[in-house]
Amino acid sequence: MPIGLEVTLSNISAFLLGIAPTISIILIVLGGIIYGLSYTQPPDSRGKWQTSGMSMALGGLIVGAIAGAATIIQETSAGLLK
Repeated sequence: MPIGLEVTLSNISAFLLGIAPTISIILIVLGGIIYGLSYTQPPDSRGKWQTSGMSMALGGLIVGAIAGAATIIQETSAGLLK
Protein backbone atom coordinates (compact mmCIF):
# COMPACT_ATOMS: atom_id res chain seq x y z
CA MET A 1 0.00 0.00 0.00
CA PRO A 2 1.45 3.40 -0.91
CA ILE A 3 2.43 5.56 2.04
CA GLY A 4 0.12 8.48 1.11
CA LEU A 5 -2.90 6.20 0.92
CA GLU A 6 -2.06 4.63 4.29
CA VAL A 7 -1.82 8.05 5.94
CA THR A 8 -5.10 9.17 4.34
CA LEU A 9 -6.92 6.04 5.49
CA SER A 10 -5.46 6.44 8.98
CA ASN A 11 -6.70 10.03 9.14
CA ILE A 12 -10.17 9.00 7.99
CA SER A 13 -10.23 6.25 10.62
CA ALA A 14 -9.19 8.66 13.38
CA PHE A 15 -11.84 11.17 12.29
CA LEU A 16 -14.61 8.56 12.28
CA LEU A 17 -13.55 7.22 15.69
CA GLY A 18 -13.63 10.77 17.00
CA ILE A 19 -17.16 11.57 15.85
CA ALA A 20 -18.74 8.14 16.46
CA PRO A 21 -19.60 8.74 20.15
CA THR A 22 -21.21 12.08 19.29
CA ILE A 23 -23.26 10.52 16.49
CA SER A 24 -24.28 7.72 18.83
CA ILE A 25 -25.54 10.09 21.51
CA ILE A 26 -27.39 12.22 18.95
CA LEU A 27 -29.14 9.17 17.48
CA ILE A 28 -30.16 7.86 20.90
CA VAL A 29 -31.53 11.22 22.06
CA LEU A 30 -33.36 11.95 18.80
CA GLY A 31 -34.77 8.42 18.80
CA GLY A 32 -36.14 8.97 22.29
CA ILE A 33 -37.65 12.32 21.35
CA ILE A 34 -39.29 10.91 18.24
CA TYR A 35 -40.61 7.92 20.18
CA GLY A 36 -42.05 10.21 22.83
CA LEU A 37 -43.63 12.53 20.27
CA SER A 38 -45.18 9.56 18.49
CA TYR A 39 -47.87 9.49 21.16
CA THR A 40 -49.10 12.88 19.93
CA GLN A 41 -49.83 11.41 16.48
CA PRO A 42 -53.07 9.81 15.34
CA PRO A 43 -53.26 6.05 15.96
CA ASP A 44 -53.01 5.17 12.26
CA SER A 45 -49.55 6.79 11.90
CA ARG A 46 -48.23 6.30 15.45
CA GLY A 47 -46.59 2.97 14.63
CA LYS A 48 -44.47 4.53 11.89
CA TRP A 49 -43.16 7.17 14.28
CA GLN A 50 -42.50 4.62 17.01
CA THR A 51 -40.62 2.40 14.57
CA SER A 52 -38.51 5.33 13.41
CA GLY A 53 -37.69 6.35 16.98
CA MET A 54 -36.74 2.84 18.06
CA SER A 55 -34.66 2.36 14.90
CA MET A 56 -32.72 5.55 15.59
CA ALA A 57 -32.07 4.58 19.21
CA LEU A 58 -30.98 1.09 18.23
CA GLY A 59 -28.76 2.52 15.50
CA GLY A 60 -27.13 4.78 18.07
CA LEU A 61 -26.44 1.81 20.33
CA ILE A 62 -24.92 -0.15 17.44
CA VAL A 63 -22.71 2.78 16.39
CA GLY A 64 -21.56 3.16 20.00
CA ALA A 65 -20.79 -0.56 20.30
CA ILE A 66 -18.81 -0.62 17.06
CA ALA A 67 -16.91 2.53 18.02
CA GLY A 68 -16.11 1.07 21.43
CA ALA A 69 -14.87 -2.19 19.95
CA ALA A 70 -13.13 -0.64 16.92
CA THR A 71 -9.60 -1.15 18.24
CA ILE A 72 -10.31 -4.78 19.14
CA ILE A 73 -11.83 -5.37 15.71
CA GLN A 74 -8.83 -3.73 14.03
CA GLU A 75 -6.30 -5.77 16.00
CA THR A 76 -8.15 -9.02 15.35
CA SER A 77 -8.52 -8.37 11.63
CA ALA A 78 -4.86 -7.37 11.33
CA GLY A 79 -3.89 -10.65 13.00
CA LEU A 80 -5.92 -12.61 10.45
CA LEU A 81 -3.88 -11.18 7.59
CA LYS A 82 -0.56 -12.51 8.95
